[in-house]
Amino acid sequence: MVQPMSPLFFTPLIKRIVWGGRRLGDLLGKPIGPASDYAESWEIVDHGADQSVVEVGPLAGQTLGGLLRDYNAELLGRHAGQDRFPLLLKYLDCHRVLSVQVHPDDDYARTMQEPDLGKTEAWYVVDAVPGSRIYAGLKPGVDRPTLAAAVRSGRTEDCLHSWQPQAGECVFIPAGTVHALGGGLVVAEIQQSSDTTFRLFDWNRVGDDGQPRTLHVDQALDVTDFARGPVTAQSPRVADDGTRELVACDRFVLREARLTPAESVRLGGDDTLRLLTVPHGAAVLETTDGPSYNLPLGRSVLLPAALSAVSVRADAPETIVLIAELP
Repeated sequence: MVQPMSPLFFTPLIKRIVWGGRRLGDLLGKPIGPASDYAESWEIVDHGADQSVVEVGPLAGQTLGGLLRDYNAELLGRHAGQDRFPLLLKYLDCHRVLSVQVHPDDDYARTMQEPDLGKTEAWYVVDAVPGSRIYAGLKPGVDRPTLAAAVRSGRTEDCLHSWQPQAGECVFIPAGTVHALGGGLVVAEIQQSSDTTFRLFDWNRVGDDGQPRTLHVDQALDVTDFARGPVTAQSPRVADDGTRELVACDRFVLREARLTPAESVRLGGDDTLRLLTVPHGAAVLETTDGPSYNLPLGRSVLLPAALSAVSVRADAPETIVLIAELP
């Protein structure tokens, strides 16, 4: 039986949503068509019918869910035994502002009519046009009655903490955090494998059918953490291997490697799965006793836990590699 001991590359799943644009293709080289609303590129996912499919190699055509069933220990290593791949990696083109929303935690999500995981996530800002904003957390003193009244009167934005982000910033959004990505942003996102979203406010926007999109105000208020307050960009911590730790939580760890063409970072060989993506520049993935793999701008790869140590080196100036793993 073939075992997934090699790096796994998947065909992106492209999602069209009213707030999307064309920069998934124009900036990151994703396979988009002629429309103007390409919002998300799901790079690595195992969530119901949304399945990453292996693009090349002896496992080509197999889904991530199928690989998890057949090669659970090889993929997950010290985290083996899970029946769903726990992380979802995606890129978003926020051509227009996203809805103001909140995600539940695992306990709440299990009680829903269609049970799911909760959704804790982190955003890495790939590009930000001047004037674009991130909305994250509530202003000091905003409680449930205040927020509920603002939603009813169309003044939701008055309650939201926001700022103008810069490329390279990372924002951590634990479950229960009110948030929205503003127009003009391209971000990479790592999150729990969940698609559970409660919309609090959608800027009075209508969908393709001319009707307002469904809101979930009561559920959003129920799961909001009103003690969290304003959320700001993360302060990275430099790790021993020279990477910068952007987020470390109980669901995932996200690191950033900033590399010049003379630099590389060594990963793996420690029974831990990793997801890699290249939001800037280009890289080469070099295995110990096998082939090398090009990682052009926007390319993502899953490194199974059973894979021997690899080296990732820059193949362009100012290359950035994001590295996500389970804690």
